[in-house]
Amino acid sequence: MRFDERFIEELKARLRPSDIIGRSVKLKRQGREYVGLSPFSKEKSPSFFVNDDKGFFHDFSSGKHGDVISFLQETERLSFVEAVQRLAAEAGMQLPAEDPQAQEREQKRQGLNDWMDLAQKWFAANLRRSTGKAAREYLEKRGLPEDQWERFGLGYAPNDREGLKQALVQRGAKPGDLVEAGMLISPEGGGQPYDRFRDRLMFPILDARGRIVSFGGRAMNPDDRAKYLNGPESPLFHKGATLYGLPEARRILGAESRGEQGIVVVEGYMDVIACQRAGIPAVAPMGTALTEEQMERLWRVSAEPVLCFDGDAAGRRAAYRAIDRALPQLKPGRSFRFALLEGGQDPDDILRDRGAPALRQALAMTKPFAEVLFQKEAEAEPLDSPERRAGFKGRLRQQASAIQDKDLAEQYRRDMFERFDAAFPSRRPPQGQQGGQGYGQGGYGKGRFGGPPPKLGQTVEGAQAMQSLSRAIEPVAAALAHGAIDDPERMDDHLEAIASHGFGDPSLDGLAQEMVRLRFSGQDLDSAALRRHLAQSGHDVLMREVEKAAAKSGAPFLAADKPLGETRIRWSQAFDALTRVAALEDALSSARSVPGQDEAFRRLKAERDALRRAIKTGEIWEDSASS
Repeated sequence: MRFDERFIEELKARLRPSDIIGRSVKLKRQGREYVGLSPFSKEKSPSFFVNDDKGFFHDFSSGKHGDVISFLQETERLSFVEAVQRLAAEAGMQLPAEDPQAQEREQKRQGLNDWMDLAQKWFAANLRRSTGKAAREYLEKRGLPEDQWERFGLGYAPNDREGLKQALVQRGAKPGDLVEAGMLISPEGGGQPYDRFRDRLMFPILDARGRIVSFGGRAMNPDDRAKYLNGPESPLFHKGATLYGLPEARRILGAESRGEQGIVVVEGYMDVIACQRAGIPAVAPMGTALTEEQMERLWRVSAEPVLCFDGDAAGRRAAYRAIDRALPQLKPGRSFRFALLEGGQDPDDILRDRGAPALRQALAMTKPFAEVLFQKEAEAEPLDSPERRAGFKGRLRQQASAIQDKDLAEQYRRDMFERFDAAFPSRRPPQGQQGGQGYGQGGYGKGRFGGPPPKLGQTVEGAQAMQSLSRAIEPVAAALAHGAIDDPERMDDHLEAIASHGFGDPSLDGLAQEMVRLRFSGQDLDSAALRRHLAQSGHDVLMREVEKAAAKSGAPFLAADKPLGETRIRWSQAFDALTRVAALEDALSSARSVPGQDEAFRRLKAERDALRRAIKTGEIWEDSASS
């Protein structure tokens, strides 16, 4: 019976190696791994490690390494099919039905694999012949010694239109099969197939099980239009699911299983080889941005693979493209980190110029995904005005919402806003001045949530304190809060702004914070349920005082005889006026500290003062009515 790769990968994904192996080896947890005595040799000190995250075992005493299937094969002398059958039963997976057509396809595939192996041997032989002189000189120039060629299966395709074709046909290959495998090209207008790779340094591309499925070729002629050329899609090779260097990277991870080293994604074949020579488990995509399938393969071996790019503008753009592709795929326990190399060097350059320790150090200097995401959006445009900063914050919210896992999306939203607040700190008046400041005192739009909501009103002293506090509540701020309590959906388009500025009065910050928290948590409370919750959380007296202060505002959106749609529009217009005042306050603070901004300062101050007056006198309601 044959099993396709997807079935095998799904089988291994459903089983924890420590559970299967722990039945025959006494394992003890050690950090993120399990350790025990080797089942393959007699030893007194444990040197046998099992890593569930990476899905393998490694035995330092015997050098054996593998997954749960190979473990059963080694310890119980089962065949591959027998091991898979036993594990499938444990995983609750039904074995694929015998399919004569599938068997025929598998036999065909095996035949193509055999021709791939022969092609690699032919390329390797040519590298050492006189025809491969230029390729040898190139490898010498790149600092790759001859004793490493075999390790990475390197070879050379001569500048001969039918060299490989003749070599394999003489051994029984059919030209049609070689075309199907991607080694030959069949002319569109008819004619005899010819070699795809000519005058190129050849790199074999292996699948996850170590079988050659395609080749990549580096042109020796600098005038060649395609510097690097990969084989085409074929029954063996799917570019979007293949990572160059994966089997060797897994072996390196196995040898380093007692550490926390993760897999590294670099940009080219020679970078992969440089990293692996330095003991770094590296892979590369097939000349394109990482696909979702490739990400899934990476996460099977590392919880946080490192994406390595040049530190220049082009490298940053590549990193940012990877972020856009990866965001929807993130989940708890699987993300990426970034290594942005400085000085325009790639891993191969660093290895040749400064050696393996320098390369390992450079790739250890990583940044978390969230940091680079924030940097990406910060660089999208200058952040020299309130409007642009507001756009920046909106982009951060949109990026966080792209994450499909809801809990992780909420954590990213909070992280992005914390970074935003650190980059653009609020300029609040001294703590002692806040209680008496409102719209007439320049204190609107400055409330930040630095602590838990006040829970006053539950005692006589608390009620007295709340009554004292209520005298400072500005009527318009109270109207906005009261309107949001009456109709919680009014807040939905303004949640981030409410989280940043409250309702414009510091005494309402705790109330605003709790209301925003409830909306973000997905609790779809109506007005009555919201009032009950706020009362239970200690805001009952404050809500009564808010209602009293709101009655003095003359806010039209509180009128019971107005259509709901109209009151929502007017509430939003009033809130937008509030946030505009807050933005003007920030802009004034910035302009005040910059020489030569006198005219800008006067213009901003005039706009702020006019808007203040409109709010305080009630003119704002006339403006919103005419809008």
